[in-house]
Amino acid sequence: MAFLKEYPLTLFQEFKAFAVKGNVIDLAVGVIVGAAFGKIVNSLVNDVITPWLALITGTVDFSDKILTLRDATETTAAVTVKYGLFINTVLEFFIVGFAVFLLVKQVNRWKRKDPAPEPTTRECPFCYSVISKKATKCPQCTSSVAAIE
Repeated sequence: MAFLKEYPLTLFQEFKAFAVKGNVIDLAVGVIVGAAFGKIVNSLVNDVITPWLALITGTVDFSDKILTLRDATETTAAVTVKYGLFINTVLEFFIVGFAVFLLVKQVNRWKRKDPAPEPTTRECPFCYSVISKKATKCPQCTSSVAAIE
């Protein structure tokens, strides 16, 4: 308990300062929103997209596809490779990935800003007054300056 005498409240205070920093709280909110968003994306894939794929392909469920390596005996269980479940998981991954890609692409389109307009003025290198970009002579100090096109 000598440890507590050396650090009576500083460890707790440091933890408190760490926990209430904006980055930690932002991360916590991001994880919570991400979990909820994951449920939305999974529902979109399982309840909206997959039925359409099943209608087109006839079936999307490969879970019953297995490869038996060794048949079951009275003392041992069968050894099987469940490649159908793997195919289902890979398909779900690609569908979820594509849905998230489309969503992120749309959000980025909404967030895209118009480029800033080209400035029409500049600073005189001699008197530091604001002059036109096309000026060849400063109207304040009458110094010759090269025009910028």
